Amino acid sequence: MKKLWLSIILFWVGCLYAVAQQNTIRVGLQLEPPNLDPTSGAAAAIDEVVYGNIFEGLVRINENGGIEPGLALFWNISTDGRSYVFHLPEGVKFHDGTDFTAEDVRFSFNRARAAGSSNAKKYIFAPITNIDVLDPLTVMITLDQARPDFLFNIGLGDAVIVAEESVSSNASHPVGTGPFKFDRWVRGDRIELSRNEDYWGTAPRLNRAIFKIITDPLSAYTALKAGDIDTFPNYPAPENLFLFDQDPDYEVVVGLTAGETILATNNKNAPLNNLNVRKAIAHAINRDELINGAMFGNAAPIGTHFAPNHPDYVDLTGLYPYDLGKAREYLRDAGLPNGFDVSLKLPPPTYARRTGELVANQLGRIGIRVKIENLEWAQWIDQVLRNKNYDLTVVSHVEPMDINIYANPDYYFRYDNADFQKIISDIDKSTDAAVTSELYKQAQRKIAEDAVNGYLYQLGKYGVWKRGVKGMWANYPIRSNDLRDVYIEGDG
Repeated sequence: MKKLWLSIILFWVGCLYAVAQQNTIRVGLQLEPPNLDPTSGAAAAIDEVVYGNIFEGLVRINENGGIEPGLALFWNISTDGRSYVFHLPEGVKFHDGTDFTAEDVRFSFNRARAAGSSNAKKYIFAPITNIDVLDPLTVMITLDQARPDFLFNIGLGDAVIVAEESVSSNASHPVGTGPFKFDRWVRGDRIELSRNEDYWGTAPRLNRAIFKIITDPLSAYTALKAGDIDTFPNYPAPENLFLFDQDPDYEVVVGLTAGETILATNNKNAPLNNLNVRKAIAHAINRDELINGAMFGNAAPIGTHFAPNHPDYVDLTGLYPYDLGKAREYLRDAGLPNGFDVSLKLPPPTYARRTGELVANQLGRIGIRVKIENLEWAQWIDQVLRNKNYDLTVVSHVEPMDINIYANPDYYFRYDNADFQKIISDIDKSTDAAVTSELYKQAQRKIAEDAVNGYLYQLGKYGVWKRGVKGMWANYPIRSNDLRDVYIEGDG
């Protein structure tokens, strides 16, 4: 009799386990986020897990870069373009059971724009002059002047709404209003989410989502082929995409990102503070070699910090063409005919490591002796981004329309140019689309002519997933693996 009961118990345990695994998606990530609070961290890997899943903003950026309602059902804009009245849904709760109200909007934005804020995009909130709670479900935000990009900016992960009751622990145990709740984080291995059964919007079709950390490109291929994961939305090994193309069980989707991959330069460090030296570096860069060697042809060359698919993009790739003779001439003009020593600190993504090795070889052809230092993300953020303790680095800037970072002399490029700063100031004040377009073109030309950084290529997005996986984003207008519309055919 005991054996019979034991068999029955084991049978039901097995059934419960099968149900738990049903409608579970396993998502491959190459980079582990340093924390899980997008409002206090610059790493794109944070948004790849939490944006749209755990945390939501007043508005939401969709796959095509469009603006959709988020925690604001709709909004009204004043005739002068300065005031926005956001209308919030009733009955929304954070994952810990606390109510979401207009006070949470005021708290979140005031926290982000506070003097001691660690928000990586504080400029989003700088135009705000007042935040008025009109009632628990209505909030009015007033700006210093009309800002055409305001709605898009508050749709970024840096502007998601957090609660005062839980904000202090969001880095390790995030609490939002989204369709998925945080379950656990096994450091170095995976992050687990489960469906928010009390979600205020349309319920997601998935029961669970497991973000699996797979840092090695070869392991990414193996994990997909072995069935350990269902999708790698930002597949890190473009050299073997053709293997999935030939396999009927998988789908390969090549899309676009907002990621300008650059040879970022510390413009205050000698001799990189010399324009002739930076021009020499620009002429020594062979973009075709980088794209073919590091990205296996899957990238588009760029000549400035602007996405080629944007209507205001100016093709400046011919400004400093690959020309070793010209490069050496500029080094002689800088008084460095025999070159110099320089460090190249590389973050962990595969594209950065591969591109960095090729760049080091290219600069070596003109006598620039490059010492490569491979860093983990936490080291890179500390040494390069925060403390500017570097000469050169290779990184992809994945935030859309972020050319304004060059107007901040304290940013890690340390580019301080009054003419450029005025261009960005004029953009911020402009309400005329044609004028704004021309100003953006001027901004692109200015940083290209000053060779602030080496402009390499626009990062592509290479999605690989099992044929039954539906609803994954083909493009990355922002870095997000928003799973609210994802499902697996045949499950549930």
